[in-house]
Amino acid sequence: MSSAETTMPTDLQGRPNGVPTVTDHDRADRAATDAVAGASGAAAGRTGAASASTASRSARRRPVAATIFYAVAIIVAAGMLAPLLTALLRSLQHGTDAIQPIDFGMLATSSLGNYAQLLGRSGDLLPYVGNSIVVGVGSAVLATLCGALAGYAFTRYTFRGSNVVFIFFLSIIMVPFQAVVIPLLSVLDDLHLADSWIGLILVDATYALPFCVFIMRNTFVETPRELEEAARVDGANGWQTLVLVLRPLILPGVVSAGLFAFLFSWTEFLGAVTFLSTQSKFTLPVQLLNLELGTQGVVNYGFLEAGAVIAAIPCVVLYFLLQRYYVAGLVAGSVKG
Repeated sequence: MSSAETTMPTDLQGRPNGVPTVTDHDRADRAATDAVAGASGAAAGRTGAASASTASRSARRRPVAATIFYAVAIIVAAGMLAPLLTALLRSLQHGTDAIQPIDFGMLATSSLGNYAQLLGRSGDLLPYVGNSIVVGVGSAVLATLCGALAGYAFTRYTFRGSNVVFIFFLSIIMVPFQAVVIPLLSVLDDLHLADSWIGLILVDATYALPFCVFIMRNTFVETPRELEEAARVDGANGWQTLVLVLRPLILPGVVSAGLFAFLFSWTEFLGAVTFLSTQSKFTLPVQLLNLELGTQGVVNYGFLEAGAVIAAIPCVVLYFLLQRYYVAGLVAGSVKG
């Protein structure tokens, strides 16, 4: 035998020493393991197929649900826009044509004559639009400022029975304005504020105040107290904390309260017609009443619809400019966490 050749020792069965022996028991275990792995793979395949099938069905249902949702939303939006579109179309008609049933034939007879006469005649609407803006802005600023301070006090300076006081304050909304208009006129007359914009601003702001307090209280509930505590540690007082720290957070609530107060004053008629007696001080709704009647008591519906469209323009513009703040302010405090 050459030196390059080596002999490996073997066991009694002729297998080299050091090589693991595969027994029947090992083969059975391996077969069982392979069977379990195969079953697991099959189960995973079935689970994956089921998940894919469920996802496919969900994907098919999602477009149907979205289609139904948007269809309902379009129908609701059309129903809400119908009065505005009707008023706009009728405002382009003359005389009794404005009260005829709506049809496409009206488009052929439409014109801006009502607007030209309404804005160009003597005693046009523009000065009264300005009067309404002055009263509306004054009422909105006063109601929003008082509402913000009251809402801050109701949430930060609580005491036993503060919720009862808040509910009592909020219940003012339930008092009909018609029930107190004569007493209010007497009070304004005693204060020499009758037939003045200041008196009307005070009345409009007073009636808008409870809802403004409600909005601002919910807004302050959502603001974290940790910011105020940090501001106080830095030496800020309550007013500085409210104006400098919390102002960006309460902006949606402030806009919502101010917009509500402005729209309430802009459309308010009974108080304006009762408290104001000088024509140059009339607001837009009162002047529309004066321009509504034509000769011999015949209602000029074309003028009336044109005036209604003009009165609605500022409301629509303000809403579209501030709608994201308005919606955020209305839902403030509606959810917890």
